[in-house]
Amino acid sequence: MSRVKMGDEVVVISGKDRGKVGKVIERIPEEDKVVIQGLNITKRHVRAQKRGQESGIVEREAPLPACKVMLVCPRCGKRTRIGTKITLLEEGEKEKLRTCKKCGEVID
Repeated sequence: MSRVKMGDEVVVISGKDRGKVGKVIERIPEEDKVVIQGLNITKRHVRAQKRGQESGIVEREAPLPACKVMLVCPRCGKRTRIGTKITLLEEGEKEKLRTCKKCGEVID
């Protein structure tokens, strides 16, 4: 299970984009991968599909394994591991919250 959600600010911890920070724009849970805005750019040669459409080289973000990124805590601004905290709601329901391991702040 990936602990990173869409819209989270993450930092890449290994690979060619190591140290760069970006926002998660897509999750692929069946492959345990994430797509980060502006990072892991690949070039793809595209053929024209219809008349009048141009062919060329298109740059786009490729998925990264979720284990290669760490969440950036919105409060302390450092990359951190993610903990979980279970709180009891009314009527005996439980809610699972993500927490920062460094400052202890609830992330969402």
